[in-house]
Amino acid sequence: MTTGDPKAFAQTPPEHPPYLWWAGRQVPWESATVHVTQVGWTAISAVFEGIRAYWNEERQELNVFRLEEHLKRFAQSIRFMRMAQTYSPQQLTQAIRELFRANGLREDAYCQPLAYMGRSVPGYLAADDVPSEVFITTRAAPSNLGSARLLHCCVSSWVRISDNVMPPRAKAITNYQNSRYVSNEARINGYDAGIILNDQGKVAEGAYACIVIVRDGVAATPPRSAGILESITLASVLELLGEMGVPVEVRDIDRTELYVADEAFLCGTLIEIAPIGSVDRYQVGDGAMGPVTRALEERFTRVVRGQDPGRSHWLTPVHESVGVGPR
Repeated sequence: MTTGDPKAFAQTPPEHPPYLWWAGRQVPWESATVHVTQVGWTAISAVFEGIRAYWNEERQELNVFRLEEHLKRFAQSIRFMRMAQTYSPQQLTQAIRELFRANGLREDAYCQPLAYMGRSVPGYLAADDVPSEVFITTRAAPSNLGSARLLHCCVSSWVRISDNVMPPRAKAITNYQNSRYVSNEARINGYDAGIILNDQGKVAEGAYACIVIVRDGVAATPPRSAGILESITLASVLELLGEMGVPVEVRDIDRTELYVADEAFLCGTLIEIAPIGSVDRYQVGDGAMGPVTRALEERFTRVVRGQDPGRSHWLTPVHESVGVGPR
């Protein structure tokens, strides 16, 4: 169990896979090149998705978690940037399944579709209905579920971007500079992760994940209007908590509630479910993963591993022949 070493959460750069998907077809990794002059302004409106897939050893199947919902959010982000939709969700679903297979991933994995403007339009000029180009990458990504890791967090001095500044419900590359400021500050000050407040002084989310606290047996999380990304993992977690009999409140959360919570955890696609042991050196609960978080993690693990028949509709198999769309 970690005790506040930020380096313990660093991601090891993966070796690249044989193929990626770009501009409507699967291509060798080395062939996906552009001229250096095309780099720069193309990134200002770029949007992306992070999507996990989990390996089921018993069935020898790789299942993509909530692919339909991820591609819906991807389309919404493209719309926010006023890019034209070039590919349908069905085309992207097929591309992702084929790419996982081509890259031989038979382990926990991660997929990232990214859309950017097909023409490099300077950021000070209007850009409306510019065709979007899309590339998709995949890589191995071992799950952290069951690792008993513990995060020690701080409340950042930076403020969360707001809907009238840089819409946080768009999963945009540019929005993540806000997150990087928070993460840099946390690491410099010896924490694992940062928590950011919105312009109303209420808790928004972690630098790269949503936050849930548990007080007196009730789980609470900030509303969408607090400046959070509309998280697919969070929506899944809240639904599962409700089924487990845990009352759920979606409401504003004050900073000091973090200090008196019985439990708290961050959740998101990459981080999955990560319990918080302390905030600003205030111990959360008994400083370990709490019973609600533990039970949730166990249920979530069964779901993503394809061991919960009632949630099979959340999974899209990579190797099974189920047609083009998710089941």
